[in-house]
This record gives sequence, C-alpha cells and structure tokens, in this order.
Amino acid sequence: MMSMNLLPSSSLTLNKHAHPNLVSRTHISHHANLKVFNFNKIKNHQPTSQIHKVSNFLENPFEFNNFGARPTSQIVKSASESPQDLTPDGETKKNPNKTLQLAIVFGFWYFQNIVFNIYNKKALNIFPYPWLLASFQLFVGSVWMLVLWATKLQPCPKIDKSFIIALLGPALFHTIGHISACVSFSKVAVSFTHVIKSAEPVFSVVFSSALGDTYPLSVWLSILPIVMGCSLAAVTEVSFNLGGLWGAMISNVGFVLRNIYSKKSLQNFKQVNGLNLYGWITILSFFYLFPVAVFVEGSQWVSGYHKAIASIGTPSTFYLWVMISGVFYHLYNQSSYQALDDISPLTFSVGNTMKRVVVIVSTVIVFRNPVRPLNALGSAIAIFGTFLYSQASSKKKAAVEKKD
Repeated sequence: MMSMNLLPSSSLTLNKHAHPNLVSRTHISHHANLKVFNFNKIKNHQPTSQIHKVSNFLENPFEFNNFGARPTSQIVKSASESPQDLTPDGETKKNPNKTLQLAIVFGFWYFQNIVFNIYNKKALNIFPYPWLLASFQLFVGSVWMLVLWATKLQPCPKIDKSFIIALLGPALFHTIGHISACVSFSKVAVSFTHVIKSAEPVFSVVFSSALGDTYPLSVWLSILPIVMGCSLAAVTEVSFNLGGLWGAMISNVGFVLRNIYSKKSLQNFKQVNGLNLYGWITILSFFYLFPVAVFVEGSQWVSGYHKAIASIGTPSTFYLWVMISGVFYHLYNQSSYQALDDISPLTFSVGNTMKRVVVIVSTVIVFRNPVRPLNALGSAIAIFGTFLYSQASSKKKAAVEKKD
C-alpha cells in the first residue's frame, strides 16, 4: 500500500483508443517496484542513529544538520526520484533552479561570516572587552529565536525539563568555545585565529580516541598536515600573542567537548530540529556567560566605553559595529543550517573549509595584516589538512552508518 501511495497520479496514462485490459500488470508492477526500491534506498541512506545526526549538526563553526526527522513531503519527493538522480554522496541531482538557490544560500553564508568577522574585530579594536561582546552576540541570537517562535516563522519546539537538563552540558561547552574564540580575536589577527581553529579536527580525533572511538589510518594521517601547518603559521605570525593562541586552542577544546557530550545527552530528542536546538543552546549559553562576564570585566566597561567613543568620534558608529557583529553572528549560523539542510555533510564540510579560506583572505585584505611567505604556507598546509580530514572522516561516518 505504501508503494502505491507514492505513485504520482500522472505516472500511468491510457490511450483513448486502447482497451483497459491492454494495460499490462507488468507495467504497473514495474513502476510500483521502482518506487519501493527508491523509497528503501532513501530510507537506508538516512542515518539510523540519532547520534550521527547530532554529531553532524554540532560541527564547528556551528555546522548545522537536520537534527530531527525529515518532513514527510521531502521523503515522498526523494522516493519519487529515480536511482540515476542520486549522487554518490547521497544527494539528489539539483535542477538549475535548485542549484541557483543553493548557491545563493552558500553566498549568504560566506558573506555573513565575513561581515561578522570584520565588524567583530572592528569593535574589539576600540573596545577590547570580548566577554561583553560575546555575551551581546548570544543575547541577540536569543532574542532572534524568541521572535521567530513568537511570530510562528519557526515552529516552537515542545520541550520539557529533561531536554533542558540534557542541554546544560553542550551549552556550557559551547559557551567556552565561543568566549575563547572572542578572546583570541581580541588579541591577534582574525586570520591567525582561524588558522589555529582549523586544528579542531586534531582535538576531535584525540579526545574521541581517548574515549574509545576508533579511526582509520587515513584520518590520523590527515591531521598531520594540520599540526605542521598550524605550527608553522604560529611561529611565523607577525601578530603572535600567547593569549590569542591559547584562546583559539581552548575554543577548539570547547567545541570538541560540546560535540562529544551532545552525542550522549541529546540522542533521545529527535523531535527538535537543528535550528531550534541551536536556539536553545544560544539562550542557555547567554545565561552561562553574562554573569561571568560581569565578574571578569564588568568594572571596566564604563571607562572602556568612553575610551571607545573618544577614539571613534561618533557613538552611532560604535553601536552599529556592535549590532552588526551580533546580528551576523546569528545569521551566518542560521545560513549554515539552511545550507546543510539541502546537501550532504561531506559537501558541507568542503564548503566550510573553503569558507575559512575566504574569511582569512578577506580579513587580511580589510585589515592589511602583514603576512610572511612562511606564514601563508603554514596556513595553506593547515587548511589543506582540514580538507583531507573532512574527506577521510566522512568516509568513516558513511561506513559506520552502513554498518548500522
């Protein structure tokens, strides 16, 4: 019955001169079996474990995935496509309009990330208080999500106490990752922070292996150029600062622990999709961070504000920079969720690697940071290692999902 319901009404036509009995049962059976084959292929392609969905969703910088079940309309649409419409990595071939739409989403994702990094650094250059700025960015994201839920633009998830408890750990580690990155941005060039943050796969492999996970040799080999590239970039960085280096490294640790902890604590909440999950993590992270921010640097905010206004001349310009950094911090995360909603994690990881390159180059041009040849070489090696890791780890995930 399911296979027949998946048949579109136009899949069988009768010639007006043909007798109904001339329509062979074999013809009908062929179409029905094709639909069953396609439905099962799509069904088998989907990860059978919510653990893998959470893992794909919580990659840095916040690589979103469709955490909840796919809408029924999407399943039926996928089931109606023929086997030759499926690419090796499980995506359907995009028609020109779909390809253009996806290109626009990627373009917005890259553009929004570049804007965030530029204005975040501009604000930090004249107001070097990353704890307050990071808190404000989480506050903007929290308000944004509350507005989406209140206006029904985004369905509000039904949650309970157990869901909030399960989120406490991931939200804490997300907070650590976010504030550490902001501290790094305040002390060194944006390009240097992103190069060091490209080493996150190294921490992921090491921590996961320590907890019992196993990785093929290709994954271990892929992290070697990341380590070598980051080391070379750090040694030759003109704006090197130990605090900036440690901030980026701690950020990597925070996001990796967030990913690992989420696999264990969030696997039973498949009814919450990726964007809603990110919204609740943002809200909890704000409540984690702001009280600590007041304690760490709150006494310096007033004097720092007056210095910032004096250095820039017009308060509205400072307000604009801070507001842009907060809005675009949320927007680029939301765009990444929308991008991964239509593509495979493998394609997304490649796009995320290229995004990091675009951000590094853009910020170097905007801020005119001096880059030594060896520094550029180290950065390129580290980014290339990240690309190799995305390929190797995606093959590992595919093997695990196929086994399950």
